[in-house]
Parts: sequence; structure tokens; C-alpha cells
Amino acid sequence: MRVIVATGLNTGAAEYKNMGDVAMLQVAVSRLLRLWPAGRIEVLTESPSHLARYCPGARPLPRAGCRCWVEDRVILGRFHRFLPIWVSARLSALKRFLKMRWPVLLELLIRLRLSFRRDDRRRDFESFLEALKKSDLLVVCGSGGFADSCRRWNVSILGTIEAARVRGIPVAMFGQGMGPLNDPLVLRRAKDVLPGVSLITLRGSRGGLPLLEFIGVSSAAVLTTGDEAIELAYDARAEEPGSAIGVNLRIASYAGVRTDIVEMVGSVLQEFARRHQVTLLPIPIAFHEYANDHQAIRRLLAGFDDESDGGLSLDTPLALIKQTARCRIVVTGAYHAAVFALAQGIPVVCLSNSPYYLAKFQGLQDLFRVGCAVVILGEPDLPHKLAAAMDRLWTAAEAVRSPLLQSARCQVEKSRGAYQQIQGLIHPETNQTNSVLTRSA
Repeated sequence: MRVIVATGLNTGAAEYKNMGDVAMLQVAVSRLLRLWPAGRIEVLTESPSHLARYCPGARPLPRAGCRCWVEDRVILGRFHRFLPIWVSARLSALKRFLKMRWPVLLELLIRLRLSFRRDDRRRDFESFLEALKKSDLLVVCGSGGFADSCRRWNVSILGTIEAARVRGIPVAMFGQGMGPLNDPLVLRRAKDVLPGVSLITLRGSRGGLPLLEFIGVSSAAVLTTGDEAIELAYDARAEEPGSAIGVNLRIASYAGVRTDIVEMVGSVLQEFARRHQVTLLPIPIAFHEYANDHQAIRRLLAGFDDESDGGLSLDTPLALIKQTARCRIVVTGAYHAAVFALAQGIPVVCLSNSPYYLAKFQGLQDLFRVGCAVVILGEPDLPHKLAAAMDRLWTAAEAVRSPLLQSARCQVEKSRGAYQQIQGLIHPETNQTNSVLTRSA
């Protein structure tokens, strides 16, 4: 039996590190290996060295080869920019038509174009195509990419799913964050592709179920299980709660956090820490050009701990989870910092100033029910509301620890159960040699 699997936003890119995406990938790979101990797991990646470090049980597959097959403009490449928009759109539609109806012809055209390149693109393309043709299952693991801020990823992953479905390969998607999504292009493509997916599990983003219903996905194919990274944090939880305050603030184009908000939040955090005589601990999640959490954290700590590196050295999920375990509460604008805390029974104040993050954090509230407060950064009287939320959860920390851990345990069990279901998607007559392709978009 041969299986394909896919995951995350740029998890394997050399220039991109997001410890939340990495944590989800680690859990996905370990679960797949438990299902198929002899399985061959190949992760689409741009950094084999990162993959070897974070997921030593998986094998790298060049992501560039996947792009050659799924991206609409691959035949003419950069020359598309010189064409009228309507001509470029027609050529892209033709490429998708060939992929659906005459894939062999499309393979020949792509090989012809790549033959003029002097890099490894053709070899990468052949590697991906071979893996695709020999796989029996595609699994897309944990991401929050189906949102308006991630058009390129959306188009890419939908193209990968479509490529699998054209070959009759069943598809399962785990730990997905869905919405807010209003992009007409992505919605149109999603309506063509996602109803053919056999199983979709949601990690709890508010609005995910209505969005999938609008797209045309059957409710029978959808489960809400929580985030895969919960298992990693829950298993590594400390026996006793900590005493510090974990901090993070996401500064990115999709987060809507202004400079004056950073200073205001930092002032509240520092005053609270001095009043309780505790430490502010960095819990960075993202380390890349779109969001460098450690830099934002250093700004929060300015004047309180000027020697801090903002958590730059915490470059594995387990290191961040252990750092989080030292906290009594966590205040964060990054989703997975909240996941790492709640899964260990630690209450969280979530900071949001965009519909994207509000949906994420409200989804966590729905799943954990207690110990999770959301503060809107753009509201009037922010310092008072943030301090009040911190005071409330600081006082309630011991009381909410047990119900938070119980909720985390239930989500882990549901998520593991969903993975068990994919065994039923594999044809029993196939052989016993497993090949798993995990996609890191």
C-alpha cells in the first residue's frame, strides 16, 4: 500500500520557520508512522536539513517539483506578465484543463519547458510526479491557510488536491483552520475541489463549518477535533503550574497591530509583572520575514528586560512548550502560543485586532470553554480591559487547570480517532508497502 500526505504553510522552507506549523507536522508524521510503521513519508520541502531536524522519520521531496505541476502559469512562467490579463487567464485555464483531461500531454509540455533550464527544476518535477503517480492517499495536515491572507497557498494546495483526485487518490485534511475567506478566486476553486475530499477535520476556527457548507462540503465529511499540536504540548505538560507570565504579540500585515498598541500592551504587561513580582517569558512562534515574533517581544520587554533575545534561541516546539510550562498565565497575539498554554492547563489572554485572529481565538474559546479570554486591541480603554483580563485569569489559574487539561485530552483523543479513520480510505487489495507524501506548502 502506498499513501500520500500533505501539510502546513511553508513548514519546510529554509527561510521560514513557524513552530506551530512544525509542531503539527511532527504530530502528523508520528501518527502516520504508528498507523503504517513500514511507511515511507515524503515531505514537500525547500529545506531537507530542517526536515531532518524536526521530523527525522520523514523524507524530503522538493516542493519546487510540486509547483511545476500545480501552478497555472508554469508553461510560460514569467512571460505571463507580458500578456494581456485575459490572455494569461485563458492560458491558465487551458493548463488546468490539460491537467484534468490530458495529463500526459501536460507532462510533455512541462518537460519541454524545463529542458531549457539549467537548475534542478526538471529533476524536482520528475521526483514529485513519480511520488504522485505511486501514491494511494493524500493527507493535508494542519494549517490556518484557508483565509484571505493566503491566496497563493490556497491556490497551490487546492491544485495539489485536484491533482490527487484526478488520479482517483482519496484525500483527507487534518487540523484545518477555515476562514475568514471571501476571495472570489479561492472560493471558486475551493467549490470545485473540496467537496471531493473524503475527510476534513477542523482545529476550531470560528466560522469554519458554515464556510465548508457554503463551499459544498458534506457535513458528514467534517469533524471538529482541535489542533494536532495540542497532543505535543499535553504530553509534555509539567506536573505543577509555573509562576511567570508568557508573552507574545504578532506583528504582521494580517494581524493589524499598530506601533502604539505594542507600547500600550508592553506597559500593561510590565506593570502587572512588577506588581506580582514575576518574570515575563518570551514565547515566540514565527521566525520569518512576514512575522518575527522575537523582535515584537523585545519591544514588549523594552525597559523591563533589555537583555532578552525575545526567545530567538527557542527554535523547537518542545523548547517553547517547556518555556510555556513555566507560566501561570500567557498573554499572546499568536495562535499557537495559546495552544501550547491551554493544552498544558495554563489560561490565556488572546490579543486580536483582525477578523483572522479573532476567528482563531474564538475557536479556542469554543473548544476549551474556560481559561481563554479574548481582548480586542482596537477597542477603547485597552489598558484597563487587558489588565482586568489578566487579573481574572491570574486569580482563576488553579481552578481552570483541571478542566483545561480535560478538554485538551478529549481533543487529542478525537484527533487521533480521525487519523484512524483514514485506514478505511485505503483499498484493501493494495500491497503492504506504504509511501506517504507529506506536503509542506
